[in-house]
Amino acid sequence: MADDLPRAGDVFHVGGAASVQFAGDRALTFRVIRVDQRLTYAGWLWIDGYVLGPSGDATERRVIFVRRDGLRKLR
Repeated sequence: MADDLPRAGDVFHVGGAASVQFAGDRALTFRVIRVDQRLTYAGWLWIDGYVLGPSGDATERRVIFVRRDGLRKLR
């Protein structure tokens, strides 16, 4: 599973498939800084990173809890 973990610099669309808190207009474009290695529920991750605005600039630093399979890689 470690091979398919997000890596620093990866950019994802984080929507409702990743967590209900990001459904609809609450979806994010998120650039990964790191994945927290603490144990959690199977298939779920704590990810530290930046929310990206429409121009691609970082607007906010956040730590989010998401389903790995719900992340959609953009770049």
